Amino acid sequence: MRYRPEIDGLRAVAVLPVILYHAGFGLFGGGYVGVDVFFVISGFLITSIIMADLEKGRFSILEFYERRARRILPALFVMMAVSSLFAWRWLLPADLKGFAQSVVAVSAFASNILFWKTSDYFDTAAELKPLLHTWSLAVEEQFYVIFPLLLMLAWRFGKRRIVALLGVLALASLAVAQWGASAAPTANFFLLPSRGWELLIGAFAAFHFSNPDRRTPAQPLREAGGWTGLVLIACAVFLYGSQTPYPSVYTLVPTVGALLVILFAGADTGAGRLLGSRWFAGVGMISYSAYLWHQPLLAFARYRMPGHPDQLMLGALAAGSLVLAYFSWKYVETPFRQKNVVSRATIFGCSAIACAAFAAAGFAGHVNKGYPSRFPAIEDLLAIRTVDSSPCHTLSRRTADQIRRGDMCKVGAAVTPHFAVIGDSHAGALFESLGRRQGDRPFSFYAVSGGFCAPLLEFRFVGNTIADCDETTSAAFRQVMASPAIDTVVLFAEWANYTKGYRDDGNDRTRSPGLVADSLGAAQTPEQNRMVFERSLQRTVDALERAGKQVVIIEPVPEFPFRVFDSVAKQIVYTGGARDYPRVSIADYRARNHEVLEAFARLHGVRFVDSASLFCSKDNCSSADGRGRILFSDTNHVNEYGADLIAGELMKYIAQPHDAGSAPARSAIASR
Repeated sequence: MRYRPEIDGLRAVAVLPVILYHAGFGLFGGGYVGVDVFFVISGFLITSIIMADLEKGRFSILEFYERRARRILPALFVMMAVSSLFAWRWLLPADLKGFAQSVVAVSAFASNILFWKTSDYFDTAAELKPLLHTWSLAVEEQFYVIFPLLLMLAWRFGKRRIVALLGVLALASLAVAQWGASAAPTANFFLLPSRGWELLIGAFAAFHFSNPDRRTPAQPLREAGGWTGLVLIACAVFLYGSQTPYPSVYTLVPTVGALLVILFAGADTGAGRLLGSRWFAGVGMISYSAYLWHQPLLAFARYRMPGHPDQLMLGALAAGSLVLAYFSWKYVETPFRQKNVVSRATIFGCSAIACAAFAAAGFAGHVNKGYPSRFPAIEDLLAIRTVDSSPCHTLSRRTADQIRRGDMCKVGAAVTPHFAVIGDSHAGALFESLGRRQGDRPFSFYAVSGGFCAPLLEFRFVGNTIADCDETTSAAFRQVMASPAIDTVVLFAEWANYTKGYRDDGNDRTRSPGLVADSLGAAQTPEQNRMVFERSLQRTVDALERAGKQVVIIEPVPEFPFRVFDSVAKQIVYTGGARDYPRVSIADYRARNHEVLEAFARLHGVRFVDSASLFCSKDNCSSADGRGRILFSDTNHVNEYGADLIAGELMKYIAQPHDAGSAPARSAIASR
């Protein structure tokens, strides 16, 4: 097909916002839409090539995959090899294990499936995954396993019928995306069924240009169409953010924008001349390598540098990815695309060997748990267990219907449970420690937890990625209230998430406040979260007390600016210096939990486990105890030692007579 420099320019428009978004530039809050523009471009170019060969009767599936291998694999393998060297040197065992898993997944073009299961693209932790960006390559390759075969089989029926068929498939895929944006947002973001329509939009452009009877639009229409396309892409880049349901009908804005550019921005239009200029087209030519290199550069820098790299450093790394991209394009991409330099047998053979080698190395890294022997100096830290393996740790293991039928998760001895612990992931971190505290009197308890699932009746965090969170938690409450054997209900959560609407992790891109809602209505602004939370808290406590249950609330634990284990381990591994355990001031603890503690102070007949007295002194809250043992596994979840502290205090309340008059006074810190 005829080379169009403006398409290369459109690639530049796609890749630069992605890089700047991942570099943390707040202005480019919707920069991730560049991937959608890439999907449209890819659909257009690949469909054009396939149709040109089908029309000449010479299409070869083997040649098609050879072309894809030459285009995609050499630069990808070089990036993976270099990234693996840095991962081996820098990544802590758990993170190297995760990296190893992603290496296996990339080798099988299934990294989107892995990241669906293990990541949220908009989470801060996702920024530390060097191969996260390969999810989009996996989506494309999965699409191109199916699409050429579909065109081959349907070609005999004529282009109109093929376009009609593809139109039905595109509408179905868009419908899946719109449904999945709220029902299953993480799967929706990463998986092909909700992304296929974006590639098909590009395919429709290819069918349009293959029509010999098409009419060239008038020049004013072409000018307007090209500029409108660029404006639509820019609107998505600058106006969208991490809270935008995505992909969904919102994705029509950048994808239709890309379509308009392809259809109308010819070389004789203003938009086409801009995109076809030396600078835009030049960046577009190296855009694939730029996309490959930017994420490892940024991820390793964030991982290796203490604290967060400043914006100047991240900007320099973003620019550096373009420099690396040029050399990758010139010395890796370009030679491998030339058949007279690298034969078909060589490209297929080397690709197969590389995929097998990376898969084997990745599997070994997974089996060997990230090779902890690399860092003997942190052997004691690695022995500390994070508490994430309890079968009761997430609500996704029990549906609301199962709970209504009495199928609730139980921890402890084979006796009738006499108390229940309900909460979000903070509660889940306690289950194993509580289960070990049998002593002379065996007991069991019902355990209910789920990420961002507040332990409140008919209450939800809008945008929660766990479907039916409010329904499932409410069903658990009703089962517990109806059980005469249950005399105590323990509530524990990262409470401030439900008043402030976000976890303040220092990352502007993930701080967008969310809203909460209950059966009486939803907060319309973040400031109204407090009202809805306190209303729901009082209704929940009232319902439990009417059912004859003693309510025990575990107050908020401290939250830290960095992942505690990583912070301490990196100090030792990278500098060999003394261990400096992260701390937060009492003032910061109070500021984070002010609304929550005030709401607690207005409750009556409720017992409280004073978390501040367990983790804090007069001036600050520490992530380690007096013996130098780390108490937290990340920024806010306790590990086994932290859980033991809370569980030990909680058992005093479980074992005491449950009369409201004996409820202890609230702590001085918490009640201020």
